[in-house]
Amino acid sequence: MISYPKILQTDLGGSLLLGILMIAGLLVPLLNLTVNDTHLLHVSTYTMALLGKYLCYALLAIAVDLVWGYLGILSLGHGAFFTLGGYAMGMYLMRQIGTRGVYGHPLLPDFMVFLNWPELPWFWNGFNWFWFAMLMVIVVPGLLAYVFGWFAFRSRVTGVYLSIMTQALTYALMLAFFRNEMGFGGNNGLTDFKDILGFSLQSDETRAGLFVASVIALAGGYVSSRWVMNSRLGKLCTAIRDEEDRARFIGYRVEDAKLWVFTFSAVLAGIAGALYVPQVGIINPTEFAPLASIEIVIWVAVGGRATLYGAVIGAMIINYAKSYLTAALPDVWLFGLGALFILVTLFLPHGVAGLFRQGSFAFWWKKKETLTVVAERANL
Repeated sequence: MISYPKILQTDLGGSLLLGILMIAGLLVPLLNLTVNDTHLLHVSTYTMALLGKYLCYALLAIAVDLVWGYLGILSLGHGAFFTLGGYAMGMYLMRQIGTRGVYGHPLLPDFMVFLNWPELPWFWNGFNWFWFAMLMVIVVPGLLAYVFGWFAFRSRVTGVYLSIMTQALTYALMLAFFRNEMGFGGNNGLTDFKDILGFSLQSDETRAGLFVASVIALAGGYVSSRWVMNSRLGKLCTAIRDEEDRARFIGYRVEDAKLWVFTFSAVLAGIAGALYVPQVGIINPTEFAPLASIEIVIWVAVGGRATLYGAVIGAMIINYAKSYLTAALPDVWLFGLGALFILVTLFLPHGVAGLFRQGSFAFWWKKKETLTVVAERANL
């Protein structure tokens, strides 16, 4: 059995990532809540919420790296699982509004009152309970990924055809959720949230709690993903990526391995979406857009495939650049994003994470690993 500490002993990037997350999880809320807003070290609530959003994106990037970097499946539809998890959380938050909505209806959300819905749809039942909503955050994306993967992998759909199918999946969901008849708010989506678990979403303390929850989710997602990839299943995934036919001829059930890793990655994406919604304050069908899923692939490519921590780096870099460029250069930021992707592809084929493998710090880490192994053998 593989233990987490043993996994991290040989994972330089992951160890650095978890260390930074631990520091950020402590310092950012502390500097927000205890330091005066006029002080140089104060972290504004806006900045904390923005960082929390980046952490959610980073967890989503890890989910994509699992299936693309280690399994060889270029998924262009993981935005669907992210958005479904977000809608599950949004439905819970909408049920918490109660009579505080614009129309003051005790049961129906405002958009249903506006559209003259006579009663709450059956699929909204249960979302007044937090535990049920969190269960749906896992079950809905996971079940969709399982059903989709079961048919796709057993039909042996691979390569660009599978990528197109995943893109068609998220596009179909986008069109469906845009319809008012679906009961999810149409093109406006779900918004105007008030509180979560009885705590106001506008308070700094709640925002800090959501940030810490995002840190914990990202750390947990990284460690669990690393554990899976270091297990026998992970080694089989790498074999499938490199030589799928040979792995099948040896006797491995390739379809089952694909299915379970694909489902697991969808669950991670759903959790990321659930944490994203209360921090951003809205969820609507545009999150299903195929372009959003393509952006996730760019994050992973820029950061470095098949590293996991590279996916986190890429998500952070791209989304920070996007936030900056949309304000500084709103007319050309997309060209800047495209240029960054091209430059990284040409000059950093292994992504930004490749620099860690070549630097002096990586050399020091390998030396430390060697000394650790020697010390362990000496003790034996």
